[in-house]
Amino acid sequence: MSWLLQALFGRLPIGWLQLTHNRTRFAAALAGVAFANVLVFVQLGIMNSMGAATLRPYEFFQADVMISAGDANALTDGGNVARQWLLQAMADPDVVDGMGLFVANVPWDRGEKDISLTTFGIDPAKPGFLAPEIAGDLALLQVQDAVILDRLARGLGAEEAAAIRPQSPLAFETQGRTITAYATFAGGGGFGGDGYMLVSDQGFLALFPARSSAAPDHILLTLRPGAQPEAVIARLKTLISDPGLRIRTYAQAAEEDLRYQQTRRPTGIIFGFGVLIGVLVGLVIVYQVLSTDVADHLREYATFKAMGYGPGFFLGVVFEEALVLGVLGFVPGLIVGTTILTLMGAITTLPLAMTPSMAVAVFLGTVVFSALSGAIATRRLAAADPADLF
Repeated sequence: MSWLLQALFGRLPIGWLQLTHNRTRFAAALAGVAFANVLVFVQLGIMNSMGAATLRPYEFFQADVMISAGDANALTDGGNVARQWLLQAMADPDVVDGMGLFVANVPWDRGEKDISLTTFGIDPAKPGFLAPEIAGDLALLQVQDAVILDRLARGLGAEEAAAIRPQSPLAFETQGRTITAYATFAGGGGFGGDGYMLVSDQGFLALFPARSSAAPDHILLTLRPGAQPEAVIARLKTLISDPGLRIRTYAQAAEEDLRYQQTRRPTGIIFGFGVLIGVLVGLVIVYQVLSTDVADHLREYATFKAMGYGPGFFLGVVFEEALVLGVLGFVPGLIVGTTILTLMGAITTLPLAMTPSMAVAVFLGTVVFSALSGAIATRRLAAADPADLF
């Protein structure tokens, strides 16, 4: 390490030698930086998983425009939309087809644990609104009380899910009815439920008799090839007489849902503050180590200052220490953070994983904030008078 730093800085690695002089303090400092990295990794991983879980159900469907109630900030939140607006939207020449989408949570008593399935009611005669990997099984929903089940749902065993097929369906009771799963798709547990389930719109109304076929939760529209979605949306706002509706492209609806979850829901805000706390913890730890090191070697620094060395030299030495702490503390933080995220992902079935972009972002942030801590720690040197130190 000494020769590498000497080649990098073009001088004796004073910072490295000072840090490693007290090995116990050096080890404690690296552990502190690693701990701060782990905090940031875990919080970032949970935030990323929340984003992935929020966008996951949007991947089940294919649409160009979505019409929702004015208070529908998320796919599973908000009021209903009158089906008559679907009929009015179909009057636009660029609108090819439309489908009402019903959404609700269905409990499933699994004996040792109850699980909640976010359930979508769809028209089985419109496979064009479903993702290709789901559309192939959509005809199965024409059977009464048939469902397509999420094979990655929390609480559903992998072997049990793998056995579900038309020849060996899985029947279970919920909402006072017996329903049967004939096929599966890949969903996964999220923050609002343990998994997903697809049923026909008539099957949905059978599970929720208080709901009406005239009031789906959202309306999905597909446009003719080459149509401009923004232009169609502008026309729909004049065609549809309810000004309180949210008429957006399907992609915009997903982006707004994600932004709402991350900035307005308590969960997203808490995780955001968790990242900030991790950064502050790392900043304080590095500053404390560097400040203590500066105080312990203040006479040596004063000697250099009396010899004519300027602030840039001292800043370089402290930056060297900050760089060593940031880089060497990042490595164990990355290893422990990856392990924790992997274990949490396996236990919760949330999409928790270390990503290259997250690792790079945390590494750059560690180096930057370590350098900032070093800059703060050198302020004492700038005001020191060598004559007062001897």
